[in-house]
Amino acid sequence: QVQLVESGGGLVQPGGSLRLSCTASGSTLDYYAIGWIRQAPGKEREGVSCISNGAINTYYADSVKGRFTISRDNVKKIVYLQMNNLKPEDTAVYYCATGWDTFYTGNCALDPYEYEYWGQGTQVTVSS
Repeated sequence: QVQLVESGGGLVQPGGSLRLSCTASGSTLDYYAIGWIRQAPGKEREGVSCISNGAINTYYADSVKGRFTISRDNVKKIVYLQMNNLKPEDTAVYYCATGWDTFYTGNCALDPYEYEYWGQGTQVTVSS
């Protein structure tokens, strides 16, 4: 059983930055892809970014390219999402997720339906 835990959310002004963290218990995630997915009120879940095992590949949604950076520290077993130049439209609950099918593929997907294990989410609010 994989348990993911997100942290680092909060309230920030437009143009500000936050760094989200995703940690795991119950299994090592070194060989699995991790996705960051967000959901704003009344909207569908949106894949924001993902990183494959070994950070071989990373992908970003067009809406966050150039502002968000995903990375992973396999020693600390943490996946980060650095979010810069935040905008009000980034306001959402952010989830990290993974799935057994991502094992050692060297790739990852932005599609939320590719992932079966999700954390509880962390709220990000961008407002002045």
